[in-house]
Parts: sequence; C-alpha cells; structure tokens
Amino acid sequence: MSGAIPLTSAALQEFWTERHLCTLTTLRADGSPHVVAVGATLHDGVARVISSSSSAHVRHIRAGAARVAICQVDGPRWSTVEGLASVDASGEGLALAERLYAARYRLPRPNPSRVAIVVDITRVLGANSLRPES
Repeated sequence: MSGAIPLTSAALQEFWTERHLCTLTTLRADGSPHVVAVGATLHDGVARVISSSSSAHVRHIRAGAARVAICQVDGPRWSTVEGLASVDASGEGLALAERLYAARYRLPRPNPSRVAIVVDITRVLGANSLRPES
C-alpha cells in the first residue's frame, strides 16, 4: 500500500537526491494533462525544475494552470510531489535551481532563456518503503 508521506521522511529525502529522471505534469487550457520528462530537485520543501521560458509546460503555468505533479520511479520505489507552481526568472531563484540541478544531475548547459519552475508542495505520495520508520 502507498499514500501520503511526510516531506520530512529521511528515506524520501534520500530518494530525491539520487539521480532519477522525473515526469512533470501540467494542465493544458482544456484541462488535459501534458507530461514531459524533466530533471527535478527537492530542497527545503520546494520542488524545482529548470526549463526554457518558451516550453509548453512553462506556458501552461504562466497561463494560470499552476497545479502540477512531479513523479519519479525506480523499480518498486516511486514518489510523486504535487503542488502549486510558479515561474521564477530572477537571478537568485534561477541560480539556486541551477545549483540544485547540477548537484543532482550535472552542470546544465547554457540557456539564456532558462527559467525555474518552483513548486510549493501540497502533497507527497509514494511507496511504503519511503515512509519514516515507526
């Protein structure tokens, strides 16, 4: 069985530092899901994805479809974070997102139109193995 997990679970935090690709789901104007592969990070209760400002998922968030889900899977272990997304193009916010991405994946390639998608997490789901020990 799986379900809601506290964001403070050590196993969950560890899982989100391992190198796994993720999916980001945004909603189109008609409400249908748009799912893309991304690199995502989880830090201090916030999920971040770096992207190009012209990407469809950034356009969806900017258009007001701010509820998103980010999921990663590794065999039987899986975790999804859900929340409200915004787009941060500020120097400080973008620099943090790039540093976190570099620590988890690799140094991102130069991209002058890069922005950060910032997700204030409202729900965490995942496999039982990611739950805190009782």
